[in-house]
Amino acid sequence: MRIIKLNAIDSTNSYLKQLIMEEFIADDTIVVANYQTQGRGQMGTTWLSDNAKNLMFSVFKDVSFLTVEQSFYISMVTSLSIIKALEQFSIPKLSIKWPNDILSENKKVCGVLIENVIKQNQLKASIIGVGLNVNQKDFNSLPNASSLHLLTGKLFSLEEVLLAIIEYLTKYIKLLKDGNYQQIKERYESLLFRKDKPSTFKDAEGTLFSGFIKSVSNSGKLQVLLEDNIIKEFDLKEVTLLY
Repeated sequence: MRIIKLNAIDSTNSYLKQLIMEEFIADDTIVVANYQTQGRGQMGTTWLSDNAKNLMFSVFKDVSFLTVEQSFYISMVTSLSIIKALEQFSIPKLSIKWPNDILSENKKVCGVLIENVIKQNQLKASIIGVGLNVNQKDFNSLPNASSLHLLTGKLFSLEEVLLAIIEYLTKYIKLLKDGNYQQIKERYESLLFRKDKPSTFKDAEGTLFSGFIKSVSNSGKLQVLLEDNIIKEFDLKEVTLLY
């Protein structure tokens, strides 16, 4: 395992992507930053963090044993790894807000951005970016955000939390490599935020509708039970789950 520690960087994912073009990158190469000036989330959202209070890192993983169609399993094992690590630190009431936001007591504590390296239609590797709110105390304009410190009253070692996540990620990647797809998918689905509860969604046109989250497809689409017992699948850009 190679850990590259940086003080400030635009984005750890962007740094790793640039590094891939310049040199050979070994599996489990990790880039950690105290501060990101352009941290990114899903669908181009920005991720803001106090300097040296939170855990911001990206890890390079060889996932060439998966097909492009199986790439959502990377998101599943990443989410499960973070939850297992946070359970180790007694973080309460953890869940996954589809596709891979990690919530505690219905507050967002962690976001994930996965960027896959695909060559000639084959999945070669993944850059897994994680932004975890650890010791930050204020989230002025973000009422649905929290941190491990706010949830527990404790201060945490960023390195200790990082190593715990990487340890579980290594274990889950091995489970994936050994073909335990169904076990991983069932565990992921069992942790979905608002699963089997009446929920309100907004589609791409801004229309609100009600439904029940039931599961995800193998490709990661959210499967929602609508009226008349119809199950409809939604891609990431097609639907938003409202709180």
